[in-house]
Amino acid sequence: MTKELRRLSIVMLVMFLALFGSTTFIQVLGAGDLTANPQNRRALYDSYEVQRGSIIAGGSVIAESVPSDDVFSWMRTYTDAEMWAPVTGYINPVLGDRTGLEQAMNSVLAGTDDSQFLARIERIITGQAPRGSNVIVSLDPELQRVAYDALAGYEGAVVAMDPSTGRILAMATSPSFDTNRLATHDTRAVSASYDELVADARNPLYNRAIGGNLEPPGSTFKLVVAAAALSSGQYTPASTFPNPATYTLPGTDTAISNFDRGTCGEGETVTLADALRLSCNIPMAQLAIALGDDVIRAEAEKFGFNSSFEMPLDSTPSVYPPALDDPQTGLSGFGQGDVIATPLQMAMVAAGIANGGVVMNPRMVDTVVAPDLTIQQTFDDTEFRRALTEEIAAQMTTMMTANVANGAASGARIDGVDVAGKTGTAEHGPGDPYTLWFTGFAPAEDPEIVVAVMVENGGGLGQNGTSNGIAAPIAKKVMEAVLSR
Repeated sequence: MTKELRRLSIVMLVMFLALFGSTTFIQVLGAGDLTANPQNRRALYDSYEVQRGSIIAGGSVIAESVPSDDVFSWMRTYTDAEMWAPVTGYINPVLGDRTGLEQAMNSVLAGTDDSQFLARIERIITGQAPRGSNVIVSLDPELQRVAYDALAGYEGAVVAMDPSTGRILAMATSPSFDTNRLATHDTRAVSASYDELVADARNPLYNRAIGGNLEPPGSTFKLVVAAAALSSGQYTPASTFPNPATYTLPGTDTAISNFDRGTCGEGETVTLADALRLSCNIPMAQLAIALGDDVIRAEAEKFGFNSSFEMPLDSTPSVYPPALDDPQTGLSGFGQGDVIATPLQMAMVAAGIANGGVVMNPRMVDTVVAPDLTIQQTFDDTEFRRALTEEIAAQMTTMMTANVANGAASGARIDGVDVAGKTGTAEHGPGDPYTLWFTGFAPAEDPEIVVAVMVENGGGLGQNGTSNGIAAPIAKKVMEAVLSR
């Protein structure tokens, strides 16, 4: 063999090995990512040749595949579609789109997950038609109904969870949309429905519970600031602060006031416990500046701020920004400025307090079940971080209970039950409607349920809407649904 032929042979061998290696990588190592990519239309079309697994809540099917008489073998249908839309999402070959659990659990529902390899081989050997596995979610249909109905007429979201496990029990948003309209195979109809939803200024496609246009958490964030203060060892619930009717942020001409424009109760000073109970802005701004933004950020991150969570739905990170100056830190003391949060995040704050200081990772799937009803996968409860000591969590619970019993969150009171909670009213521009918040849990002494509520645009009442009058009663309804069992 001549030198030139030898070189050519080596070049061709290298090219062959490179081609073989890239093909192997794509087919073996990259196959899962390619299949999971919602832009992969071939995988999307192929999935309609398979009877996709069902999504099941509380023993009831909320998403399933039914035979279709068009070019696709199966079509997806949804029960109580608007109520479950933020959970199930939708899948559609015409739009080339998947959302919600239909996207997050796609490989399992489509039967292409690595954990289903042996099941696929068995079905091939036995000649059975391919089928996906069923996804059993943690959500409670009764609580989901109560939360969804309580939001009727509002723009907002509700998240309910078990504080000891992190299991999501309800996730409702409003306005919502009929996922069946986006599951049809009629190209013209589904395109018209999608365009209509996109054009809707109320943004019904947003899952406000975990994303969308995030809002400042308002006074619910005072829980994080109070927790940071107690954890620093420099403050107790009895620590006092000056009690003026107005306070000018340092280095600025910006004067802030309490919500009622007066002092925080009577007297020249006010305790941390009373500042939280009466939801006063000035003492919390003073406290935040004294603590510093680094201390508050560290505490916020223990509760989950600046992190994203896969439940398996991806949540938009709630944000406590870096490098705040004193005026910005003061505003963050009562959940204003550049602090933003999801209802999920504020539920996690209350859940961490309710769970003795331990914040659990949120999750909304319990098990994956094969068509033959064997359990293929179980999702465990996992700890995110410890945010507080048990002692400080107990102190926070006491202050939150007073907030409901004889403070600013009286709208969440339940006869015969101690409820721990905190309201929040996030302000925007002059004259703009408030965003109304509540987060809390019940019973305070042995928590079974945590609920966070966010209502946009002042609940339709502009600046006359109050968190105690709108958000707290919504949370109360969800709590009562659990406690009445």
